[in-house]
Amino acid sequence: MTRVYYREAVGALVVFDMTRLSTFQAVLKWKGDLDSKVALSNGRPVPAVLLANKCDQRRHGLCPKVPKLESFSQQYGFLDCFETSAKDDTNIDVAVSCLVKHVLSAQEACASSPPPPEGGVLVLPQFDYRLREKRGCSGCSGLRPPHVD
Repeated sequence: MTRVYYREAVGALVVFDMTRLSTFQAVLKWKGDLDSKVALSNGRPVPAVLLANKCDQRRHGLCPKVPKLESFSQQYGFLDCFETSAKDDTNIDVAVSCLVKHVLSAQEACASSPPPPEGGVLVLPQFDYRLREKRGCSGCSGLRPPHVD
């Protein structure tokens, strides 16, 4: 993917399909692409959570072939991992809430630390939540950041 797709990214959900091994095998490529093309203003990686989707189809899935997700996600720089089902809404709210919590924490850390020297990674400017709040988003209406004066 090009840097344009990552512009203004403050967090990422990397999702693979538990019923298709090829999607799991692509996880490290996607995470590497994310980390190589965007970083927070303090130089740290954009917070990313790993989602193993289609857990509702476990009997058809890759469970024996997929390594322990917790250790895998920690080893490769994901903040956390969740088995999810978009079909029956399993763990979607929990996963997104986890990511939002880390995004807000990272934002606070960025505000208090000086930016690193520029390199080959796109460094994002300070994110202004007030601009995002004015535009709004129907899908995110329940997730408002704390009021900033």
